[in-house]
Amino acid sequence: MRLVRYGRPGKEKPGLIDDEGKLRDLSGVIADIDAAALAPKSLRKLEKIAHTSLPRVRGNPRFGVPLAKVGKFICIGLNYADHAAESGLPAPKEPIVFMKAISALNGPDDPVMLPQGSKKTDWEVELGIVIGARAQYVSEADAHKFIAGYTVVNDVSEREYQLERGGTWDKGKGCDTFGPVGPWLVTPEDIYDVQDLDLYLELNGKRMQTGNTSTMIFTVAQIVSYLSKFMTLEPGDVIATGTPPGVGMGRKPQRFLKKGDTLRLGIAGLGEQQAEVIAWKAAK
Repeated sequence: MRLVRYGRPGKEKPGLIDDEGKLRDLSGVIADIDAAALAPKSLRKLEKIAHTSLPRVRGNPRFGVPLAKVGKFICIGLNYADHAAESGLPAPKEPIVFMKAISALNGPDDPVMLPQGSKKTDWEVELGIVIGARAQYVSEADAHKFIAGYTVVNDVSEREYQLERGGTWDKGKGCDTFGPVGPWLVTPEDIYDVQDLDLYLELNGKRMQTGNTSTMIFTVAQIVSYLSKFMTLEPGDVIATGTPPGVGMGRKPQRFLKKGDTLRLGIAGLGEQQAEVIAWKAAK
């Protein structure tokens, strides 16, 4: 099942993509795709609905983040050995954990905005995990029981802020628009093997990142289990699981985003994002 939220920013409605790729409205069934809707019982009820019976949405509306009221936006760093190598860093022995600000959340095709004074804004295509049930001290074997689905995340990062301005990584990760999520939230039964998904990212039509989740250092199950030992995971939390090689910082010469660039990125079975890079402007 592919769940979406569509419409103007702040006015999104819940929907789903049917088997023919058509957008269907869910607002007559649920209020939103939130913690209540992500609960295992709620997802099972949605799955049983005849999707063709739902109202068809005409046109091509904007997609927003595919879940409402994200609680925590947790990220795992250097989770692909080849990405760690291009960064000149050893593969971590335990997951590297940092947070993105909730205010960084962005629709999958909304513009990515360069912060004021940005010199080194970079891209990172990542598999996102969406938590569907409260998780504390869960085992790797049981981790799947707490996952509502998966999505595409672009962990946009300002490398100067992240690495050259002191302190933790967070301030290079949490700028406005630095967290595009979506287009869809795909429930686990629609994914054959989450540890065998192709990822890609193109900049101005040129392939920059090519990877597969099979090369993750820490698997989805390991990440969920590990995090649940340090914090309670709540329904609606999003976990970005790391990026494959090909980021701008790792290229020779380095290449960072500038106004007018276009990004296209996606994960097999989870959909695609397309975004334009724009200069900073104040929110309305």
